[in-house]
Amino acid sequence: MKVDKERLESQNVHQRASLILDNFWWRVGQGSHIQQAPHPPGKHVWGEALILDSLRLQGSLNRPHVEFCSQAPSLSVESSLRGLQVELSETCALCLSRLLSLICVPRDKGPQLSDVPLVSPPSDDTVQGIPFSQISLLFKLDCCLEDVNVFTVSNLAGAVSLRMDSVGVLSSAESSRVSLQGVSLSVVKTLTENMETCCPASQTPNPVLKLATIVLYYHITTHTLQVQCEEELAVEWTPPDHMVLYQHMTEAQACWRMLRGDQEEDCPVKPTEGEIIAGQNRGLCVRIELSCTRLTAHVSEQNYILLHTEALSVSKHAGSMHIRSPSLIFNFDGNNIVSFQGLDVETQAELTEMQLHRDNFPFLTTPHNRVWVLTCPILAVEFPYQYNFSNTFDMAISVQKWLKTLHRSPNQATAVQPLPPDLVFKIRQFSFVFLDDVFEIKLRDNYELMKDESKESAKRLQLLDKKVADLRKQHGELLPARKIEELYSSLERKHIEIYIQRSRRLYANTPMRKSLLTWTVSDLELVVLADQSLHGPERVREQLRDIDGISPFPREGLPLVVQWCRAIKFKLAAFLVRIRDYPRYLFEIRDWELSGRLIGTEHDGQARAHRKEIVPLGQPWGDVTVHRNMPPLKFYYDFKSNISLYTIVWGPCWDPAWTLIGQSVDLLTKPTVDPSPPLAWWDKSRLLLHGRWVMDIDQANLHQLATEDPYNTTENLHWEWTKLNFDWNPGQFVFKGDLDVNVRTASKYDDICFLHLPNLCMTLDLQWLCHGNPHDHHAVMLCCAENVADVTSGQPHDSYRAFRSENLNLSITMDLNQHCGSELSQPRILLYSSTLRWMQNFWATWTSVSRPICRGKLFHSLRPVRKKLGQHYKQMSYTAAFPQLQVHYWASFAQQRGIQVECNKGHVFTRGAQRLIPQAGTVMRRLISEWNVTQMVSELSQVTVHLMASTWDETADHQINAQVKKTHLLSLSSLSYQRQSNRMEEEVNPQDETNASYTHKLRLVDLRASWTTTNRNIAFGLYDGYKKASVLKRNLSTEALKGLRIDTQLQTKKLKRSPSNYSPNTAPTTPVVPTLNRAEKSQHEGTSMLQKLIEETDKFVVFSEEDSGVSDQLCGIAACQTDDVYNRNWFIELVNCQMMLRGTETAGCVLVSAAKAQLLQCEYHPAWYNDTLKQKTTWTCLLDGMQYFATMEPNPSEQEDRQLWLEVKNIEEHRQRNLDSVLELMESGQAVGGMVSTTTDWNQPAQVNEMQQVQRIISRCSCRMHYISYSHDINPELATQIKPPELRNSHEKEDLLKKQAGAVDTFTLIHHDLEISTNPVQYAMILDIVNNLLLHVEPRRKEHSEKKQRVRFQLEISSNPEEQRSSILHLQEAVRQHLAQIRRLEKQIYSNIRGQPDELSSDELNDINTRLQNQLNQEKNDMQMKSEELNILIRCFKDFQLQRANKLELRKPPEDVSVVRRTEIYFAQARWCLTEEDGQLGIAELELQRFMYSKLNKSDDTAEHLLELGWFTMNNLLPNAAYKVVLRPQSACQSGRQFALRIFSKVRPPVGGISVKEHFEVNVVPLTIQLMYQFFKRMMGFFFPGRNVEEEEVTDEEDKFRLVTTGIPVKPRQSSEDTMGAMGPSKGVTQGLNRTAGVRRSFRKAPEHPVDDIDKMKERAAMNNSFIYIKIPQVPLCVSYKGEKSSVDWKDLNLVLPCLEYHNNTWTWLDFAMAVKRDSRKALVAQMIKEKLRLKPASASDLRGKASEGKSDNSLQQQEEDEKARLLIGLSTADKSSSKKSIFSRRK
Repeated sequence: MKVDKERLESQNVHQRASLILDNFWWRVGQGSHIQQAPHPPGKHVWGEALILDSLRLQGSLNRPHVEFCSQAPSLSVESSLRGLQVELSETCALCLSRLLSLICVPRDKGPQLSDVPLVSPPSDDTVQGIPFSQISLLFKLDCCLEDVNVFTVSNLAGAVSLRMDSVGVLSSAESSRVSLQGVSLSVVKTLTENMETCCPASQTPNPVLKLATIVLYYHITTHTLQVQCEEELAVEWTPPDHMVLYQHMTEAQACWRMLRGDQEEDCPVKPTEGEIIAGQNRGLCVRIELSCTRLTAHVSEQNYILLHTEALSVSKHAGSMHIRSPSLIFNFDGNNIVSFQGLDVETQAELTEMQLHRDNFPFLTTPHNRVWVLTCPILAVEFPYQYNFSNTFDMAISVQKWLKTLHRSPNQATAVQPLPPDLVFKIRQFSFVFLDDVFEIKLRDNYELMKDESKESAKRLQLLDKKVADLRKQHGELLPARKIEELYSSLERKHIEIYIQRSRRLYANTPMRKSLLTWTVSDLELVVLADQSLHGPERVREQLRDIDGISPFPREGLPLVVQWCRAIKFKLAAFLVRIRDYPRYLFEIRDWELSGRLIGTEHDGQARAHRKEIVPLGQPWGDVTVHRNMPPLKFYYDFKSNISLYTIVWGPCWDPAWTLIGQSVDLLTKPTVDPSPPLAWWDKSRLLLHGRWVMDIDQANLHQLATEDPYNTTENLHWEWTKLNFDWNPGQFVFKGDLDVNVRTASKYDDICFLHLPNLCMTLDLQWLCHGNPHDHHAVMLCCAENVADVTSGQPHDSYRAFRSENLNLSITMDLNQHCGSELSQPRILLYSSTLRWMQNFWATWTSVSRPICRGKLFHSLRPVRKKLGQHYKQMSYTAAFPQLQVHYWASFAQQRGIQVECNKGHVFTRGAQRLIPQAGTVMRRLISEWNVTQMVSELSQVTVHLMASTWDETADHQINAQVKKTHLLSLSSLSYQRQSNRMEEEVNPQDETNASYTHKLRLVDLRASWTTTNRNIAFGLYDGYKKASVLKRNLSTEALKGLRIDTQLQTKKLKRSPSNYSPNTAPTTPVVPTLNRAEKSQHEGTSMLQKLIEETDKFVVFSEEDSGVSDQLCGIAACQTDDVYNRNWFIELVNCQMMLRGTETAGCVLVSAAKAQLLQCEYHPAWYNDTLKQKTTWTCLLDGMQYFATMEPNPSEQEDRQLWLEVKNIEEHRQRNLDSVLELMESGQAVGGMVSTTTDWNQPAQVNEMQQVQRIISRCSCRMHYISYSHDINPELATQIKPPELRNSHEKEDLLKKQAGAVDTFTLIHHDLEISTNPVQYAMILDIVNNLLLHVEPRRKEHSEKKQRVRFQLEISSNPEEQRSSILHLQEAVRQHLAQIRRLEKQIYSNIRGQPDELSSDELNDINTRLQNQLNQEKNDMQMKSEELNILIRCFKDFQLQRANKLELRKPPEDVSVVRRTEIYFAQARWCLTEEDGQLGIAELELQRFMYSKLNKSDDTAEHLLELGWFTMNNLLPNAAYKVVLRPQSACQSGRQFALRIFSKVRPPVGGISVKEHFEVNVVPLTIQLMYQFFKRMMGFFFPGRNVEEEEVTDEEDKFRLVTTGIPVKPRQSSEDTMGAMGPSKGVTQGLNRTAGVRRSFRKAPEHPVDDIDKMKERAAMNNSFIYIKIPQVPLCVSYKGEKSSVDWKDLNLVLPCLEYHNNTWTWLDFAMAVKRDSRKALVAQMIKEKLRLKPASASDLRGKASEGKSDNSLQQQEEDEKARLLIGLSTADKSSSKKSIFSRRK
């Protein structure tokens, strides 16, 4: 040690001192007094408190000599130190405290000692005249330390080592600089050895902190601290290390307090006010610059969080702080999760722009607040595939909670929390990414590469083919085949090489796609405002109750762990969410602004809902338990937002990717440890989200993808909202705006707005069905697994039991009655047939079953399958109300045929219920969803339906069409429909139809329907298009050729199972068949033989049971009157309905009206019919007050399109006539033939419009129709109620008639009384309507049937029809290719129109499109032809196979033939009056009684026709008629016992296209004919107006004889007046037949194509019938005739039509008629000549005067005929008469 004192120079005194010290050490603790070996180099021995290898210290002081000089003293110190080791421990502190206690200093000298360093400013005792800056010490300190090691030793936690390789301190009065190099901080857990190695910082094992170099600057004048670190700063933090450091800090504080002693307690330092003010004025400015920082926090042994920054800059000024970093990354477990680029964080005490934000929220009270502003150009969040982020994050939260409990002081818990700062986030680009599976990415890329490579290889192969063809042309046969083979094999190798090269270079140019989901936000500005009115637990609870008022608040209060409330405001330019690299965004939101309140709360779970997390701290502390609160963080919001564009795109094709996204989201949040079953996402959102959200959206779009290709952009259903106001309330969504629903498809049907709903208010109400209150989310309290036993009582634990929804009831309301603004836009629906087909495909796509994605053991995903929301619905109701509606349906884009429906105010309500049915079997399968409509109510008013047609060609590619012609189809004033499903609840009287409760009730009021040829053509065209499409779909399906194999063994099995009732089409549905013993079998066979015998004997006899009439015995009525109804299904009521019919060839129309019509459908309980279980369904139609009207005008009216309608008063029933009214008196009442006025307008009376009168041609009558059908499809609900069939006792007799009836589909039509009156014009009009309108056959349909017949003949003459199967398959493939070509051409035309390439001019583009359009039309025509051909081929092939099967079935017993269909038509009484053209004067009256027609179709394709007529008579109404009765049976009418006419025909299935009549019989009672020539002429004029009878007779006869094919020559003879008169009636009948058949008469033309054998077969088959047996018994006639001249008057000529029988003739119907005519004429002519010769001597007056002579003549003739019969066939007169009687009388 050396001290020098220099002499005085001028006024300064210089002093110097130096100190040199080597090898200084101080050892404490036990054994410290024992002398030890010298300190080993590079080691630290525990217990050595201070080690110093060498110290060099030099100092100089220069101060003024004069005491009061203004010059400050200056001090300069230089020091260098090497090998410093400092150890701090409790032992060391004890030694120091004892040492300090020995050299204890008096208290009054304390301040002087403290002034010795002179670093701090002088005290107040100094002379105040000198300024502070002048008397301060000028000093310079330069200190250098090397190899510094500082150790702290703890009694519990080992030691902590701080190593600094080099420390440089350079300090002066203005500034100080400290530079550290090689700094490391490490923890020594346990002190196992006596010494510790002191290695350089770079070699320190496991350092907690590691730093290469750091420089600290402090400027005293500006109070600025600057920290610079140019190299990496690394911190490795772990909880055990933190605990060690915390323990050492705690012990160090205890040692410091021990060293300070009691000074702090006695003299606490209180800063003066001046110091406080000075500190505020001179606040410290800090600037920190770190070039690279790595802060690693290990939250467990495997998991860590790393914060990595580059060029971090932190600056703190008075009241503000600024943080900058170009790159800041949060890394979790080696994955960069959050990345900030260009981060800038700034804190301000006050910001002016925040005042503008606060002004937007009037409820805020705090004027200004501190602000944190975060600005970041790019913020990216990225999660790797299948990375469990939640695990690490949850551990970090647990560690953070532990740190909070470790460092929280008791004062902090009770202190009032200050108001948090406002936050402003400005982010230019935010992205959130889930990374995809690399395998999936490469799989997709490789698939695309293979697709492209296949096209390229095909091109190369085509090029080689061309070259080989050129070589062959050059070299011909000289080109060796092996050479060609080598060329192709080398090309194959080249294909493989190119593919491998391309695969390797796949990601050379373009980087691999890596994202599964990408969410990006552009230009985000988020403002979060805190306020005193929203701060604090009580105020947060007030806001919470204000926002979530619907949820009941707990009575005991709501203890909250976390609570905050902020005013939120943000705006952004774009919000985009994309899945993978799909071309459409999942979400696309543009220009979004939002403002409102947001609350976050976390319920205090108490002890029950606290889970325990373990944080391992190592020895000696062990593991520490952290209590975590289990209730989730809930959000309450009150938002209002404005959006310019909002688009959502979704489709089932995105489901697989969405499943992977769901799995990634599950890894973000840790599942709750509550053992309850997890909540579904809808219940979770109800639990966490509460409040109201209002959105105003300029343009909202929803695109529902309609294909299975996620990359498709053209096929979707587009819901487009304009000016949408969306309101989201708890359990309710409200949409208000204009809605358009468009179909987007790559064809000319693109952009079809098929639904336009203006001013729509759509409300979706969600009713959650829970055990408790669905809004009481506060009552949900989670439970930790350890506490479950305390809570539950026997049943499985579920914390959400009261809150969890069992089901959901959804109610959708669409209200269109709200008028916004002046313009009224009408709701409309526009449909095309292609649109409907597209919708079918769309529905099939959306209802397809989604496949499981990445589930199972292989993917480590074994959690239970989540329930779909679609299966959660229990009920769904839909309500629609509209002021008016317009629906257009077009069959094609060219708008050639269509329907338009218009209605005024309407209301529709429907409710459906869903039932989930588990599938049978042991395999786990999805539940089957079954929807049932439980209720439906619809009310429509003023409905009008028009058919529309245009003259444009169907192939037109545009729809600008002004030439649409509308024709009226039907209209009605109101329609109401009701549907209820409570059919089992009400017990009603089954006989009382009015009180019965029906499932469907439909009521139509004032129905007006028109059926004209135009309507018929349009309707047939529409139906034809629909039929073609459905046939094409069916024939191209895989089911088209199934079910064609015929199993003969199966047929015999069926025969054995049910021998009594065999039906080849339907097998018995139930296997429960009673076994019959031998006696019962013989009984069965006997009864069936007996029944056959009865059938054969009864077949040709007119038979009657009772006198009550036939109508009560009709099978249709009997079947409808059984009382086993289980469901009354349909009740259709028509009030005042009318229908207008207009023909083609005649003018005028027929109006059919009914005052009341009812249509009823009932379903019956299944029953056993002949050991077969069937279910019966009946339809009953009741028409009351039916009337028929017809126009009178013979000439067409000028306004043909004008609709004539009856007034309601003429349709209504039981109307009281007002005799005061002149119009009422002029009208003719309700009688037939009366005139009625009509109207043309909808609801206006006839007086307003032009009156045109129509005539009543059929007066008021009633009609009943019954249709009964039997089905094998049993309702599953009734399957459990079916009783087994009753076994018949062998002694009981079977009801044969009932067995014969069985379960037969039956149609019955009943008219009781008909009064008909027609004039010739009306008769012609009715015939025209019947032939051309009702019985019209489409010409294409006829052509189709001809083609079908041709194919059928081809199959019959082909040797092996099974060969047709391959041709069907080829044809199917050809049609599919046509369809694919049509779709391709449509897409090409669409892309041409949409794309419009610039290099092509508009003319070129038009030419290309025209060429493509022509090609498209040609493809469509070809496809239609091939489709029709395919349909015919498939149907004929199936029919042919069934025929072959039927041939195999010929061995079955004859009693097995059953009736499959029955048709019955019955009229009790009909009176027809034929009038003159004025409609009033009568010509003739025809009366029919008990008309009965029945047709039976049998299971062997045979049919039986039976026509019975009880009585008929024709009266002559001409004035001065000699004979009033023209035609009548000779015997009097016997009611119910005798028929006047009976025709029976039994028809077999056609053989070779020729109809087979197995039995044909006509029975007629003896007739009396009294005819006048004048009457005959009038009748001919009535039926054939304008025809001259005399002229046409000969030619018509000649034509007929010319067409006879029987081969018997009959010469035509000259007709005279007599013969014409005699044959008059038959002539009139044949002419009438020809007249009625005029429409269907075909004139033969020369064939256009060569006639082959098949054409000849068809022609013959069409012409001929095969008559096996024909019988016409003889008919006695009594004929009277009065000609124009008295010379030809005959009276009571007794003639007999002979009995005719024919066997095995193949005739046309004309041949048959000619044969009957020929044979009858032969007999009748001879009889007439004989009668004429016999009556010659008598005069005409004698004939008229003597009736008795006529009778004797009759008896004479009868005797002669009997004599002839006896001579010819040996019959007696009694036998003949009895047999004749038996034919026409019924047996009892």
